[in-house]
Amino acid sequence: MQLSLQGVIPVPLREKVTAGNSGMWNTSVSFNKGEYVFIQAPSGTGKTTLIHTLYGLRTDYEGEVKWNNRALKSTDSEDLAGMRATSISVIFQDMRLFPELTAWENIEIKRKLTNTVTEQQASEWLDRLGLKDKKNSMGNTLSYGEQQRVAIVRALLQPFEWLLMDEPFSHLDHANTQKAITLIAEVVKQHGAGMLLADLDENTYFPYTQTVRL
Repeated sequence: MQLSLQGVIPVPLREKVTAGNSGMWNTSVSFNKGEYVFIQAPSGTGKTTLIHTLYGLRTDYEGEVKWNNRALKSTDSEDLAGMRATSISVIFQDMRLFPELTAWENIEIKRKLTNTVTEQQASEWLDRLGLKDKKNSMGNTLSYGEQQRVAIVRALLQPFEWLLMDEPFSHLDHANTQKAITLIAEVVKQHGAGMLLADLDENTYFPYTQTVRL
């Protein structure tokens, strides 16, 4: 599944984008399934806007975003939902857990909808990320780091050809970051998928095939 951007300019950032020299905005780029892409995005350059745009949450942009040569803007809501369920997963910067549900209930909603990972496997993933004793904790009582780890596991509970990540380790210490990196790498490899990670600073979390400055 190929991802391509052709002359994409976010409307709210038009003035800044047209005055600068971005490797993503207002140019033509493409990435193939299986690539590990790092987007270095200094503050104010539209990192979260990019992730939301690629996932189809924002349409306030000029140009074209295409998945397999299919324009995202012209994809109807039913087909977009299908793409999100089978081909594109995402780890949001703001986690987006259901605060009134437990950590495990947040996982189970996604797991049952996608029917890709067993209950035992999902439980083991939470354990690996140090959340064994937090499964019955309400989402709104979890620390930011705990929420982020739940969000990481949730994103891995479906089939995908691309995993989009917006500062996925911003609330984690070094040890928990390494655990999360290992788990993500395993699952991405199992799917033969690509990943696109956007972050503020350079990193060596994964063996990136392309690095682009936003």
